[in-house]
Amino acid sequence: MAEAFAWAFSGPMGLAALVLGYLCGSVPFGIILTRLTGGPDLRTIGSGNIGATNVLRTGNKKLAALTLLGDMLKGTAAVLLAGWLLGGKNAALAAGLGAFIGHLFPVWLRFKGGKGVATFLGILIGLKWSIALIFAAIWLSIAYLSKYSSLSALIASLLTPLLLWFWVRDVQMAGLMAILTLLLWFMHRENITRLLAGREGKIGQKG
Repeated sequence: MAEAFAWAFSGPMGLAALVLGYLCGSVPFGIILTRLTGGPDLRTIGSGNIGATNVLRTGNKKLAALTLLGDMLKGTAAVLLAGWLLGGKNAALAAGLGAFIGHLFPVWLRFKGGKGVATFLGILIGLKWSIALIFAAIWLSIAYLSKYSSLSALIASLLTPLLLWFWVRDVQMAGLMAILTLLLWFMHRENITRLLAGREGKIGQKG
């Protein structure tokens, strides 16, 4: 089982990949785009989150879509760049972890970032795009039925490492995505409380 996490301890190249991933992941597209268009500080509205769901609460659907794309592709870029520049799969996995941590805890925002759903998907695209498609299908289906973005993310993320383990049979990728799922659930702890209490905001709801 120890070899499943060998990528996390792969020496200087692993550390370089982790840092590269962190720098990519820490770019706060939601904050940047809303400021460039004269919008409000995302941290003062709705959930206070810097991601696309909160951008949507400003009423600007195009900006929300751009935020989603940016937060997603920075995860993909981190994985592909590290794999290309720093030596294959182990570097890609380490960069994926770095990108996710960078999004959750960006140094530029005093380590108060987003909840990681789009970046989670972007990392998955870079590692195994076929599973990323399944993640997106699960998210969209649950979002359509429930109108809860958080619930969709929680269920889709929970199923991802299981798919990688039992279907793809890639223990390393499953291990990484399990770590990211734990972090994602931790960042959604307040959403979970609101879901259980019936007070969670729905998709498109302004606040």
